[in-house]
Amino acid sequence: MSRVAFVTGGAQGIGKGISETLGAHGFKVAVADLNLDVAKSTADEIAAAGGQAFAVRVDVTDTASVESAVKEVEAQLGPIEIAVNNAGWDDFMKFLDTNEEFWDRILEINFKGALRVTKAVVPGMIERGFGRVVNVGSDAGRVGSSLEAVYSGAKGGIIAFTKTLAREVATKGVTANTVCPGPTDTPALRKFAEGSGGDSEKVIGGMTRAVPMKRLAKPSDVAAAVSFFASDAAEYITGQTLSVSGGLTMA
Repeated sequence: MSRVAFVTGGAQGIGKGISETLGAHGFKVAVADLNLDVAKSTADEIAAAGGQAFAVRVDVTDTASVESAVKEVEAQLGPIEIAVNNAGWDDFMKFLDTNEEFWDRILEINFKGALRVTKAVVPGMIERGFGRVVNVGSDAGRVGSSLEAVYSGAKGGIIAFTKTLAREVATKGVTANTVCPGPTDTPALRKFAEGSGGDSEKVIGGMTRAVPMKRLAKPSDVAAAVSFFASDAAEYITGQTLSVSGGLTMA
């Protein structure tokens, strides 16, 4: 039986790695992303590799968009059994240089976006007696991260929310867990390094040297943890927070 997985921000970066890995493991993947064209490209790649995928546009800051995307996916693929809340956004600046508009955008995407998706799909999971919620947090939410104060707070909120959700649905066949990536080699990270005002390779090199394994994560590294939590085999694991950081964060 192929289970249906709904992956927000699933078209590129870590999300693409998650979508591809779930597709390779036999899930029917809904690649849900704000950029529908890129989502379609990722879905096509999954299909070309022998998997099943469907692209759908979603704006996680808009409840109506989330509800519409969920309905469209369930009409195409069947009931959503795995929700992967991966969609995220950040910009790097000192907290005292931020404003409320920035706070609101961070919270709407990184925190409330996951709440909207969870609220839309978990009732069906409870009704059917099976579900997996996998929230993509960040090690920034566990230990803090310079220039990411509001983002760190949002991801810390995701970790706490996930634990509470796990408690509330523990007897319903539904689990909830958080995967926290450390520094991951994605276009977003490369863009940050290039815009940092210094030598981008020097910035990436500094990050790499800080990791005990001496390399940055690949999206597939994060995806492996998500795939495990999404699996039937992880039925007795809930409310957990797993860092995928090459040993950078040992909590």
